[in-house]
Parts: sequence; structure tokens; C-alpha cells
Amino acid sequence: MRKPNKLVALIFAILASVAMLLPTSAYAANGTNDNNGSITINDAEPGHTYNAYQVLVLESYDTDKGAYSYKANADWEKWLKTQKQYVSIDDQGYVTWVKDADAAAFAKAAIAHAKEAGINPADTQVAPAAATGSQYSIVKFENLNLGYYLVDTTLGTLCSLDTTIPNVEMFEKNEGPGSNKEVFEDDDQSWGDENTAQIGDTVEFRTTIAAKPGAVNYVLHDAMDEGLTLNVDSITVEGLTEGPDANSGDYHVVTTGLDDGCTFEVVFHRSFLDSITAERNLVVTYDAVLNENAEVYEIPNTNKTRLEYGNNTKPDYTPWTETETYTFKFDIVKTDSDNQLLDGAEFELYTAQTGGDKIALVQEGEGVYRLATAEEQAANGFESAVIVAKGGRATVNGLDDKTTYWLEETKAPEGFNKLDGRIEVKFGEKANISTSMTGNQWNNGDGGVHVVNKTGSLLPSTGGIGTTIFYALGGALVLGVIAVFLARKRAK
Repeated sequence: MRKPNKLVALIFAILASVAMLLPTSAYAANGTNDNNGSITINDAEPGHTYNAYQVLVLESYDTDKGAYSYKANADWEKWLKTQKQYVSIDDQGYVTWVKDADAAAFAKAAIAHAKEAGINPADTQVAPAAATGSQYSIVKFENLNLGYYLVDTTLGTLCSLDTTIPNVEMFEKNEGPGSNKEVFEDDDQSWGDENTAQIGDTVEFRTTIAAKPGAVNYVLHDAMDEGLTLNVDSITVEGLTEGPDANSGDYHVVTTGLDDGCTFEVVFHRSFLDSITAERNLVVTYDAVLNENAEVYEIPNTNKTRLEYGNNTKPDYTPWTETETYTFKFDIVKTDSDNQLLDGAEFELYTAQTGGDKIALVQEGEGVYRLATAEEQAANGFESAVIVAKGGRATVNGLDDKTTYWLEETKAPEGFNKLDGRIEVKFGEKANISTSMTGNQWNNGDGGVHVVNKTGSLLPSTGGIGTTIFYALGGALVLGVIAVFLARKRAK
């Protein structure tokens, strides 16, 4: 009987050795799992950072039976015990998934906890540049302990969850958010990337954010040129509630303490971002006044925005998108009928050919004027400047090229006839009415608003006998009377 027993033992030993060489669908973890797990992310966005967090340890599994034995990673155990809507943990510490629990919501909550608790990822990778002819690249985490992993990306969108058994592939299906800025053109009631306005006009803007599910740390940055004055009270996000700070409402606005050159920021709150379960547009509207510092065409007055998103410690940004607001000028050239410059003419600007409103002006320098702002007009003692064509020339800045203005001569140069009506000032499409003349002679093609004054000559004299003869006759009569008087006196 001993020989058969030895033979059986030998056979079992041989079979056991062979079995170790054969593949099996069952695996028992030894704690470290020999660091043989990997996660490959296909279609990764080049330049973005990917973090892999091990939430659960995979003790053992059997893929044929679909059986997996998980326990909480020590860094996550305390938090996981509070997430009863997603996972259940028994007395031995084994973790099971709650039926029909929302995996996407769990991923968002988990990544938020990781950042708040300062949990370090098991591995961090930056997506390399895409290969020639490709838009995306590949990120690979290797030498991982087997387990249930959360992968986060600085795209600021939905995180991914999966189990290393031992290798797993994920596909980056989340595009980053986008933002687009537009300005309103009141002439044709359209939104676009540029408009025209005059100083003092209110200019309307809107920025549309293409928000994604799993949105993280959205902050809209907006920067305006000095020629635009923001109306802070006009900032709104359609359909959302503004709060005074991060503790209430869906968002709050920051206008002070900004060190990045921005005029304002719109900070979206986590409670709102967590509610985004499908792609949606967030429309931010606001307005500004074109002010006295406005640049004159061809230089635009710009307003640009971009969206910050993703990891707070190293956030990503969408590209800047920009709008351009233009304002214009016209030059006055005052000459006589021979096109020689004349000094001393004065003008005012109106909104209509007759009647209408006088447009308030401010003098910026000798012969240079611009439209006054509402604040300047409201100031005590304000009086609109009169345009004086010094040396026959003057310039008026800050006008809308889609508006017609009317120039009225209120005083003609000495000896010249004042114009009997207003002169139309009408811009072309996106162009100044400038003069290119040099010297004192205006020639055809020199441009500008050419204003001609005419003069008459000294009225002619008709001639005649004048008054001298009357004086002579009167003197002779007086002398005759005296002579007669003396003769009569002598006769007596």
C-alpha cells in the first residue's frame, strides 16, 4: 500500500507543477500583487496631467465566475464608510458596490475627497505629444498594485473608474470645456466678434461656456482694455443664482484683489458644477461703457475671456477669445473758395440736419475734441466745448461709423459769410474721415470734411458832387449878406 501512496503523491506533485504553468481565471492577491498591474489611457489629450488613485485593493478575483474580492485602501477606508449610497463594507472590511449606484457621481465625490484630504495618487503621468498625423496620444500607468482605480485628468471633466486585472484600457472620451466671447452690434442687432460705438455708448458682451459633465473648478476670467468701463451690476449667468461668496448661490463675481490683469472673474460653485450631468451652455452676459480712454480706429478696444478649469494646483485654461470695439474720428478742413486754410471758424455737432440734440464735446488739445462721457456731462459746471478750427483744422474723436452727424458753423472767419445750413458727416464702412493734406492748400483727394467759406468785396462808391459845394454856397451867401449890411450902413 505504501508504494501506491508514494505514486499518487508523485502524480499530484507533477499535476500541481503543471497547473502552476497553465493560465487560470482565478487569482489570489498577496498584498502587493507584485506590482504587475497597468492602466492604459488611449486618446489622451497631449499636455494634460493624469492621476491614478487606488481606492480599493483587489485581494482575489475569478473572471470566469465574475467574482472579485475588494478591501478599502487605508487612505480611503474612513471616507468609504460614509459613502453608503455607493458602497457597502462588511465586518471583515470587504467592499461591495450598491446596486444601481451612480458611478459617475461616486467618481466626482471621490476625486473631490482626494484633493481635500491630500491623498497622493499612486502614479501621475503627463500625456506626451501626439504622433505625427494624430490628435491624441497614449498614457500608461505601470507597476500598479491590483485594485479599483480612479483616474483623474486636468481636463476638468468626468473621471474614470476601473479595475486592474491585471491590465485595463481606458479611452479618454471627455473633451475639455470651451468658451466663446461675442459683442452686440446694435446697428443690425447681431452678435459677433466686433462692433462699432461712440464714446459714452453702452456695449453688450456675452461669453458662452461649453460645460461638460464632471466639471471641476470652473472660473471665467475676463480682461477689458482701458477704453471700456465695466458695469459690475450687469454681470449675470442665465438661469443661475449669484451668491455673495462661495457659500451660497451657483456662482459669485470677483472684481478686487485680482493679480492676473483681469477685470473680473466668475467663480462657479462646486455644488452647481456637481449638478451638471450632460453637456450644457453657461451664458454669461455683461456690459461696459466706451469711455474717454478709448482708442480710435484702426486700434481696437478689446475684451477677452478664457475659462480656467481642472486641478486647482495646476489648472488648465481654454484659449483666450476676444472681441474688438471700434470708434472713429473726422477731420475738419476750413478753407476759402481758393482752398486756402482759414483760421477762426467755430462749429457745433448735432444729431440731425435741423433741430436734434447738440452733442456734448470735450477739448483734449489744440484743435482736438472728443465726445463727452455721461459722467463728464453730469459734473458741476460742465459746458460743451465749441470746435475751433485752429489754423483751419480740427479733429473730433469717438464717433460711431454707423451714425450720421451734422456739423453746424456757428461763427465764420472775420470777413467771410457763415454757412446757412448744417454739413452732413457720414462715415463709410469702418473708416475714419481723415485728411492727408500738408501745407495750407487743400486739394481734391486730401479728404476730411472740407468746409468752404466765401466772402464779398468792399461795396462800390457811386461818386457825385458831395457836400463841399453846399458848404461853399453857404459861405458865399453869408459873405453876401455881410457885404450888403455893410454897404447899407455906409450909405446911411
